Amino acid sequence: MRGALLAGLIGWGGSVSACDVALMLAVDVSGSVDAREYRVQMDGLAAALIDPPIADALVAGKAKVALMQWTGSGRQAVVINWTEMTHYADVGAFADQIIGEPRLWRDYSTAIGEAMALSLSYFAQVPECLRYIVDISGDGESNEGRLPSATWADLERAGVTVNALVIEESVPGLTGYFEREVITGPGSFAITANHFDDYPVQIRRKLYRELTQAVAQSGTR
Repeated sequence: MRGALLAGLIGWGGSVSACDVALMLAVDVSGSVDAREYRVQMDGLAAALIDPPIADALVAGKAKVALMQWTGSGRQAVVINWTEMTHYADVGAFADQIIGEPRLWRDYSTAIGEAMALSLSYFAQVPECLRYIVDISGDGESNEGRLPSATWADLERAGVTVNALVIEESVPGLTGYFEREVITGPGSFAITANHFDDYPVQIRRKLYRELTQAVAQSGTR
């Protein structure tokens, strides 16, 4: 089972690596996200990481995980850099860091393309990983900075896939926008949370799918 999974993964080289996946968790902190909604995202993400099937997949794959906060142009930052998930204690410690991470910005715009672009320099730091995934959450369309689609060519060259968790609380049908304009790469997908309170359940679904399913070699933009 595991051998078949690894055979289907896409990475920088053809050999099996010690790291199955580098996962950049990119959390929306734009002005449309209030203090309670920020807390729902951070607590929900931390709880999802320590959910046993997800923690098992992280440790088995020696995944490397990082956390980004993003909002308008010039306001994106990786607040927890790559952390290797070698033991369950590593997963728990990373989850605790997420819970305690202060919010960097409030009341700014939504620059999804800028967040996607920032990820590129960070994936260059982990060339040993087989897969490169940006796991981006968002509750609105990009309205500042470069268009998300303007980053696709660079992301494709680097072997990076962008998946999305779309929070439709304020913008019904937003998932369609993310599917057309944001997600990219082999096997890319978007999952919908109808409200912020759905985020904890849906981020579990999303992480489980990202971590346990092989990426198809077709379908790249």
